[in-house]
Amino acid sequence: MLEINNLRVNYGGIEAVKGISFEVPEKCIVTLIGANGAGKSTILRSIAGLVKPSAGTISFDGLELTGMDTPDIVARGIALVPEGRHVFPDMTVLENIKIGAYLRNDSIEDDINWVHSLFPRLKERSWQLSGTLSGGEQQMLAVARALMSHPKLIMMDEPSLGLAPLIVKDIFSIIKEVNKHGVTVLLIEQNANMALHTADIGYVLETGKITLTGSGKELMADESVKAAYLGKTK
Repeated sequence: MLEINNLRVNYGGIEAVKGISFEVPEKCIVTLIGANGAGKSTILRSIAGLVKPSAGTISFDGLELTGMDTPDIVARGIALVPEGRHVFPDMTVLENIKIGAYLRNDSIEDDINWVHSLFPRLKERSWQLSGTLSGGEQQMLAVARALMSHPKLIMMDEPSLGLAPLIVKDIFSIIKEVNKHGVTVLLIEQNANMALHTADIGYVLETGKITLTGSGKELMADESVKAAYLGKTK
């Protein structure tokens, strides 16, 4: 579904992404793991059109996305849940959800009902200002808002960041449920253990380059991954 070929991204004089290539198959959960500063968020921002690559290509469903503006990329079926949630704090929960459908011109009621079924707490808090929600509820709202664009591919940047362990389990359960509905997921996550448990395919990113590829189970069994990201050694 998504193909990245020889992607390079510069910030000033620094090359943050150094010629990476990878694929995201349709209806799979794919995760990128790596230390802070490895270039993970930059890759997602490049796919979303928020950062322009210096070289390489990004294609989605056979269509070249490189250089395309973000609204056009969203319209093609890609949504980004950014790190830090970025909900609109002075708007209600329902207003935030509806904003996710701003490019659509069809009925959105069925999708509102669907995200409410995924996130019952958001339905209960429909008229509450989003800035008063807990961190976990704001993360749920950010995911719900992204789903309202009716994406084929949803990209999530650190969805568990700063959340309590029980809430993290809820978030990953929702990721699996979204995927069961046919939405492909590209996930960046510091919690490598949860990410690899959930993912069909994983890529390890180090200083702007992919160093390992495999299924989630294969990477969890890899000794270098255990030592660097899972806190486990022989």
